[in-house]
Amino acid sequence: MASIIINKASNEDWETVQSLGIQTFTETFAKDNSEEAMKRYLEESFNAEKLKAELNNKESHFFVAWEEDNPVGYLKVNAGSAQTEIQDEAGLEIERIYVKQSHHGKKVGQLLYDKALETAQHLNKSYLWLGVWEENLRALNFYRKNGFVEFDKHIFRLGDEEQTDLMMKKVLDQK
Repeated sequence: MASIIINKASNEDWETVQSLGIQTFTETFAKDNSEEAMKRYLEESFNAEKLKAELNNKESHFFVAWEEDNPVGYLKVNAGSAQTEIQDEAGLEIERIYVKQSHHGKKVGQLLYDKALETAQHLNKSYLWLGVWEENLRALNFYRKNGFVEFDKHIFRLGDEEQTDLMMKKVLDQK
Protein backbone atom coordinates (compact mmCIF):
# COMPACT_ATOMS: atom_id res chain seq x y z
CA MET A 1 0.00 0.00 0.00
CA ALA A 2 1.22 3.49 -0.84
CA SER A 3 1.57 5.89 2.05
CA ILE A 4 -1.48 7.89 3.09
CA ILE A 5 -1.29 11.69 3.05
CA ILE A 6 -3.81 13.82 4.99
CA ASN A 7 -4.55 17.24 3.46
CA LYS A 8 -6.86 20.00 4.66
CA ALA A 9 -9.77 20.26 2.24
CA SER A 10 -10.51 23.56 0.53
CA ASN A 11 -13.76 24.86 -0.97
CA GLU A 12 -12.69 23.40 -4.32
CA ASP A 13 -12.65 19.90 -2.80
CA TRP A 14 -16.44 19.73 -2.36
CA GLU A 15 -16.87 17.11 -5.10
CA THR A 16 -14.22 14.88 -3.53
CA VAL A 17 -15.91 15.17 -0.13
CA GLN A 18 -19.32 14.55 -1.73
CA SER A 19 -18.12 11.43 -3.53
CA LEU A 20 -16.37 10.07 -0.40
CA GLY A 21 -19.36 10.87 1.80
CA ILE A 22 -21.88 9.15 -0.45
CA GLN A 23 -19.71 6.08 -1.02
CA THR A 24 -18.64 5.55 2.58
CA PHE A 25 -22.05 6.27 4.13
CA THR A 26 -23.64 3.84 1.67
CA GLU A 27 -21.02 1.15 2.32
CA THR A 28 -21.54 1.46 6.06
CA PHE A 29 -25.29 1.91 6.43
CA ALA A 30 -27.19 0.76 3.29
CA LYS A 31 -27.59 -2.82 4.52
CA ASP A 32 -29.40 -1.60 7.66
CA ASN A 33 -31.69 1.04 6.12
CA SER A 34 -34.31 1.33 3.38
CA GLU A 35 -33.26 2.47 -0.06
CA GLU A 36 -35.67 5.42 0.16
CA ALA A 37 -34.32 6.57 3.55
CA MET A 38 -30.74 6.29 2.30
CA LYS A 39 -31.51 8.23 -0.88
CA ARG A 40 -33.17 11.04 1.07
CA TYR A 41 -30.36 11.24 3.64
CA LEU A 42 -27.63 11.29 0.99
CA GLU A 43 -29.42 14.01 -1.00
CA GLU A 44 -29.89 16.15 2.12
CA SER A 45 -26.44 15.61 3.64
CA PHE A 46 -24.19 15.61 0.60
CA ASN A 47 -25.76 18.07 -1.84
CA ALA A 48 -23.43 20.65 -3.40
CA GLU A 49 -24.88 23.70 -1.65
CA LYS A 50 -24.71 22.16 1.81
CA LEU A 51 -21.15 20.88 1.35
CA LYS A 52 -19.93 24.20 -0.04
CA ALA A 53 -21.47 26.03 2.93
CA GLU A 54 -19.86 23.57 5.38
CA LEU A 55 -16.47 23.90 3.69
CA ASN A 56 -16.82 27.71 3.91
CA ASN A 57 -17.68 27.61 7.63
CA LYS A 58 -14.60 28.82 9.56
CA GLU A 59 -15.59 26.62 12.52
CA SER A 60 -15.66 23.39 10.48
CA HIS A 61 -12.48 21.69 9.30
CA PHE A 62 -12.33 18.99 6.64
CA PHE A 63 -9.34 16.76 5.91
CA VAL A 64 -9.06 14.24 3.08
CA ALA A 65 -6.93 11.08 3.22
CA TRP A 66 -5.17 10.42 -0.08
CA GLU A 67 -3.43 7.30 -1.32
CA GLU A 68 -1.46 8.78 -4.22
CA ASP A 69 -4.19 10.59 -6.21
CA ASN A 70 -7.01 8.43 -4.85
CA PRO A 71 -9.13 9.90 -2.01
CA VAL A 72 -9.79 7.08 0.49
CA GLY A 73 -11.41 8.81 3.47
CA TYR A 74 -12.19 12.09 5.17
CA LEU A 75 -12.59 13.79 8.51
CA LYS A 76 -14.95 16.59 9.50
CA VAL A 77 -14.54 18.32 12.86
CA ASN A 78 -16.63 21.20 14.23
CA ALA A 79 -15.90 23.89 16.79
CA GLY A 80 -18.12 26.57 18.33
CA SER A 81 -21.54 27.02 16.74
CA ALA A 82 -20.74 24.54 13.93
CA GLN A 83 -21.06 21.68 16.45
CA THR A 84 -24.21 19.66 15.92
CA GLU A 85 -25.24 19.52 19.57
CA ILE A 86 -23.13 20.44 22.55
CA GLN A 87 -21.68 23.72 21.19
CA ASP A 88 -19.27 24.08 24.09
CA GLU A 89 -16.28 26.30 23.28
CA ALA A 90 -14.04 23.86 25.19
CA GLY A 91 -15.00 20.93 22.94
CA LEU A 92 -14.31 19.86 19.38
CA GLU A 93 -16.82 17.56 17.68
CA ILE A 94 -15.71 14.78 15.39
CA GLU A 95 -18.75 14.75 13.11
CA ARG A 96 -17.35 12.30 10.58
CA ILE A 97 -14.46 9.93 10.12
CA TYR A 98 -15.41 8.07 6.94
CA VAL A 99 -13.07 5.58 5.26
CA LYS A 100 -13.73 3.59 2.10
CA GLN A 101 -14.38 -0.08 2.86
CA SER A 102 -11.42 -0.99 0.62
CA HIS A 103 -9.18 0.77 3.16
CA HIS A 104 -10.64 -0.55 6.42
CA GLY A 105 -7.91 -2.06 8.59
CA LYS A 106 -5.19 -0.01 6.87
CA LYS A 107 -4.86 2.67 9.59
CA VAL A 108 -6.57 5.41 7.53
CA GLY A 109 -9.15 6.00 10.27
CA GLN A 110 -6.35 6.25 12.84
CA LEU A 111 -4.51 8.85 10.74
CA LEU A 112 -7.72 10.87 10.41
CA TYR A 113 -8.38 10.55 14.15
CA ASP A 114 -4.81 11.70 14.85
CA LYS A 115 -5.53 14.78 12.68
CA ALA A 116 -8.66 15.48 14.76
CA LEU A 117 -6.59 15.22 17.93
CA GLU A 118 -3.93 17.53 16.49
CA THR A 119 -6.64 20.02 15.44
CA ALA A 120 -8.18 19.98 18.92
CA GLN A 121 -4.78 20.65 20.49
CA HIS A 122 -4.03 23.42 17.97
CA LEU A 123 -7.39 25.05 18.82
CA ASN A 124 -6.73 24.63 22.58
CA LYS A 125 -9.79 22.43 23.12
CA SER A 126 -10.06 20.43 26.34
CA TYR A 127 -12.02 17.50 24.93
CA LEU A 128 -13.19 15.74 21.78
CA TRP A 129 -16.74 14.40 21.47
CA LEU A 130 -18.86 12.55 18.92
CA GLY A 131 -21.97 10.51 18.37
CA VAL A 132 -21.75 6.97 16.97
CA TRP A 133 -24.56 4.57 16.11
CA GLU A 134 -24.91 2.02 18.90
CA GLU A 135 -24.85 -0.82 16.35
CA ASN A 136 -21.69 0.32 14.56
CA LEU A 137 -19.44 -1.96 16.60
CA ARG A 138 -16.39 -1.31 14.41
CA ALA A 139 -16.58 2.43 15.13
CA LEU A 140 -17.41 1.94 18.83
CA ASN A 141 -14.37 -0.31 19.28
CA PHE A 142 -12.18 2.16 17.40
CA TYR A 143 -13.20 5.08 19.63
CA ARG A 144 -12.95 3.07 22.84
CA LYS A 145 -9.45 1.96 21.81
CA ASN A 146 -8.60 5.67 21.42
CA GLY A 147 -9.78 6.52 24.94
CA PHE A 148 -13.36 7.67 24.39
CA VAL A 149 -16.04 6.92 26.99
CA GLU A 150 -19.83 7.10 26.71
CA PHE A 151 -21.54 9.98 28.47
CA ASP A 152 -25.01 10.19 26.92
CA LYS A 153 -27.25 9.10 24.03
CA HIS A 154 -29.16 10.92 21.34
CA ILE A 155 -31.53 10.04 18.51
CA PHE A 156 -30.32 10.11 14.92
CA ARG A 157 -33.09 10.16 12.33
CA LEU A 158 -32.63 8.36 9.03
CA GLY A 159 -35.84 8.60 7.07
CA ASP A 160 -38.66 7.56 9.39
CA GLU A 161 -36.29 5.49 11.54
CA GLU A 162 -35.05 6.66 14.89
CA GLN A 163 -31.64 5.22 15.71
CA THR A 164 -29.73 5.62 18.95
CA ASP A 165 -26.30 7.18 18.83
CA LEU A 166 -24.00 6.85 21.80
CA MET A 167 -22.39 10.13 22.75
CA MET A 168 -18.70 9.65 23.50
CA LYS A 169 -16.06 11.99 24.88
CA LYS A 170 -12.32 12.04 25.37
CA VAL A 171 -10.76 14.55 27.75
CA LEU A 172 -7.44 15.80 26.42
CA ASP A 173 -4.24 16.28 28.37
CA GLN A 174 -3.65 19.93 29.05
CA LYS A 175 -0.24 21.19 28.06
